[in-house]
Amino acid sequence: MEQVKTTNSRLFITSLVESRDELDEKYERCYLCLQNLTSGLSEKDAHDALNNTVCKDMRNHEEISLGLLVTILTEPQNAAKSYRDLTLITRDGLGLVLVHLSQLIQERYSRLLDKVRQQLLWLVREMIKNAVTGVDGLCWNLMRHIAGGDVSPRNVALAEALLDIYSDNRVWLDKFPFLIASVVYAYLRLIEDHHGMLLSQLRQREVAFTVTLMREKFTECLIIGRDLLRLMQNVARIPEFEQLWKDILTNPKSLCPTFSGVLQLLQSRTSRRFLQSRLTPDMEKKIVFLTSQVRFGMHKRYQDWFQKQYFATSESQSLRCDLIRFIVGVIHPTNELLCSDIIPRWAVIGWLLTTCTSAVAASNAKLALFYDWLFYDPEKDNIMNIEPAILVMHHSMRSHPTVTATLLDFLCRIIPNFSPPLTEKVRNGIYTSLRQILEKRVLPSLFPLFDNPKLDRELRTMVRETFKEFCQPPILEGVDMPPASLHPVKMEDFTGQVARNSPPHLMSAMDGHPNHSSQNNHSGENEPAFSEDDDDDDDDIPLAKVRLKEKSSNLDVKQEESEINQLLDGELRAAVEELLFEKDNEVKCQAMEKLVQLIIQDEIDSDVASALGQALCSVLKEQLEGKVFPPEVNDESIEDSIGRPLFVMLRNLLQIPEDDPNRRPILLVLAEMYSNEPRVGYLLLYFLKACKLNDGKASVYKDFCQALDKDLESCLVSDLKLCQEDDMSLFCWLVPEVYSQFPSVALGQAELLQLVVSAVDARQLQDLVCHILQGRLVMFRSDSFLAALSASLTWETFEQFCLWQLVAAHSIPLEYVLPLLPRLRFAAHAEALTSILLLLKKEKPTVEILKQLLAREVRSEDVFVVSALKYWSQEHEDMLGGLISGLLVRHSATSPPNKRKRGNPGNKGGSASASATSGPPPEKVLAHLDQLRQCCRQSHFFSLDSIQRALNRAQSACTETQKKRFSDLFALAEVEEPPPVETKSSSGKGSGGGRGRRAGGGHSGSGKGAKSRVVKEVSESSDDTSEGEGIVKPKQAKKRKKANPVASDSD
Repeated sequence: MEQVKTTNSRLFITSLVESRDELDEKYERCYLCLQNLTSGLSEKDAHDALNNTVCKDMRNHEEISLGLLVTILTEPQNAAKSYRDLTLITRDGLGLVLVHLSQLIQERYSRLLDKVRQQLLWLVREMIKNAVTGVDGLCWNLMRHIAGGDVSPRNVALAEALLDIYSDNRVWLDKFPFLIASVVYAYLRLIEDHHGMLLSQLRQREVAFTVTLMREKFTECLIIGRDLLRLMQNVARIPEFEQLWKDILTNPKSLCPTFSGVLQLLQSRTSRRFLQSRLTPDMEKKIVFLTSQVRFGMHKRYQDWFQKQYFATSESQSLRCDLIRFIVGVIHPTNELLCSDIIPRWAVIGWLLTTCTSAVAASNAKLALFYDWLFYDPEKDNIMNIEPAILVMHHSMRSHPTVTATLLDFLCRIIPNFSPPLTEKVRNGIYTSLRQILEKRVLPSLFPLFDNPKLDRELRTMVRETFKEFCQPPILEGVDMPPASLHPVKMEDFTGQVARNSPPHLMSAMDGHPNHSSQNNHSGENEPAFSEDDDDDDDDIPLAKVRLKEKSSNLDVKQEESEINQLLDGELRAAVEELLFEKDNEVKCQAMEKLVQLIIQDEIDSDVASALGQALCSVLKEQLEGKVFPPEVNDESIEDSIGRPLFVMLRNLLQIPEDDPNRRPILLVLAEMYSNEPRVGYLLLYFLKACKLNDGKASVYKDFCQALDKDLESCLVSDLKLCQEDDMSLFCWLVPEVYSQFPSVALGQAELLQLVVSAVDARQLQDLVCHILQGRLVMFRSDSFLAALSASLTWETFEQFCLWQLVAAHSIPLEYVLPLLPRLRFAAHAEALTSILLLLKKEKPTVEILKQLLAREVRSEDVFVVSALKYWSQEHEDMLGGLISGLLVRHSATSPPNKRKRGNPGNKGGSASASATSGPPPEKVLAHLDQLRQCCRQSHFFSLDSIQRALNRAQSACTETQKKRFSDLFALAEVEEPPPVETKSSSGKGSGGGRGRRAGGGHSGSGKGAKSRVVKEVSESSDDTSEGEGIVKPKQAKKRKKANPVASDSD
């Protein structure tokens, strides 16, 4: 078995996951080329050799330049000499080196070894001393890697190193106005983080350098725009900056003759490049991916990953402002993206606000969100800069009213408090922003937001006083609006009226989900989940009295009572009202029991069932929309979770026999509840698993589906899809029960499988695998397995890998997977081919496996077949040689020499069997062997007797074109000696060679029969026994060849 040599990278940190890539290999080749060229030469001879080489062509110039660059970055003792050589041999003013350095900094800086990072800074310093053109770009990219909110030693060291470079090369820095502004912007932001005692000395140096630079180059700093003042506010208490603030406010001309005051800066929009510069390239890549590739509903895992990596410390909370400014000012999605199901910007910002753990950082984050509102000018600013803030407030009102309340409170208070002399300017800016929002139809009206009953009375009063112009109820065409004083308009009512009178894109904007999701018949399914604990946290509202929950609860009770009075009467109405007004859960359950008995006794019709279902949805709204699955799963917690009124109705339904007509009225009511609140479907599935009763579970759900006039499969998938979106833990808990109770529709169902793998995390996948290994879960069926695999080829990579983990857990035989092989493309189906290759590695080669494997098309970039054959040639060499030999010999036997055409019963049987189980054509087999030949030149595989005979036989049966095409392959076959030579040799006497030839001759009579048996066994059988018999003869022939090569290949 060949040993694969692994070497560590000179430049990068490598691991099993991140191994050496193509660029790293290129740098290694260039380094070795340089070493081969200069090793053993004197300094003068080495210099002459380098000059002569780079003069030949640009390729040599690139190799030598990169070799010297690698030497500089990896060998500090040779860095000075290599840099001198580099400056002497360069033909483009180090342009090529700068390009590669930029690539390293932007794309691979986080993977560079510490030694390489230090040498990179040394090289930048040397290039600055030599005034190399373009080094300012390297410095700008390096500054991006100083992450905000990070006080780790490595991050602080980079900040200090760049500060040293700028301080020591101040004359050079003054030549680049944009770099000066970027340095000021970066270090103003970093000073905020460097507040600890350990960093006091560095902070003082940063303050002195930044203040000096701003005072001397304030004209260059003006290009930053309004965000310059935002950052200066965070460091205003530092004495040096306090004095600078005084000069800006009272004597602006002393800083710059053209500077008129803070208003000039505040009215100037900040360039995207400054906002981008405060995110590392890795952060930028992940945020852009989140807002352009991740679907709404699938975003939580990505947000959790981001939070663990970048928000793990208390200092990192200040990073939220940088992210919000980047999302607001840089990420401006296209119309196509806005209309898609990709997570919108406002949802990401809502997550950043609600997960903030620092009061100061939260206040700064709100300012970052509204900063462009304060001095908004439609001629200079972009509507996309103010859109996220209004949408965060609008969409949070339903599920997170505290978020909306804190933002509205902040918006009202910032007008007089931001800058008292500029109060009217700020008011005009915010008013202009709100008018622009209405003109551009970001929202159809601000009335439902500013005058919403979910807001505290004090806050509503402040909003009305601050934004009188926008607090008037709109007059909608075709809608009669009564006086607001008599009938206050609720946000939900207004949204419904607007939706009936608005184009589809406005409806989708108000509902909080894209157009194409409107087919879902339940409300709020795409509501963003900013954080799990937000609903119970009222401390975020800076008002004296907060009564949101009590007031909204009282309003809901009054509304529900009114609806019940309109819809029901008699005993049903009394029972539902008792269910509504009771607070104690046990009494509620008793009321529900009484209501169920009334439903059964009265045998209600469809009209009454419709009214009752609607009323129950309103009464049980909190239970239907809340979380039912306990955080800690045990028998006691599960039993407690189903001790609620809704489950009393479901328990009665389960206890009624399947053929009892009393089931029908309860099913009618549940069906009507489902039409108003589809969560009833998966709550029924939850109850069926949670309850202790074992009989009739499946029949209850099937009857429920019939009552809905839906087939079992579509109903099951839609319920589980909603469950997956609402509560992934509950979904994973239900999966084994669904597969065991409904195997006819669940096993192998592709859409259900995708639901499972699309949202599980590693822990949940582990639980499913454990269920499978314990025999409690079966997810596949033989007749639908191949269809499910075919459907999975279009899924996302993570989903496919999860699916193959489940396949591996089931120990599904390889023959179920093999028919898929010829259809898979190497470039397009990497996930499936990787998994199948790992399955093949565990198997020994068989005839059936080789038939499917060698049936794949041969392409130079497709190394799937070669990889499998190469592995087997190392582990099962003789077996593989015998099987491939059998395939080739069988096909070549269809056109044998004339002497083989005599009647032979054995041959006839073999031919019939071969035609019945035809394998890949010989040309395709030869093509795969030729590809294997190119891959493993040192392998002993092609010297096997079985392969030698097969190649000779195939060559004799090939056309001239095929012989020419596979000439290199056929060249590996040894030429067979004619039979007469062996006959004469066998009669010789006396010598050892003669005895060897006689031994060979002793086997020659059975050689032909042995070959026939190989062909026959390979073509007639695919089991391991026949394959083992078919490869015994070639192994013996191999031993004979060592004794006497002349006689071993005789036919």
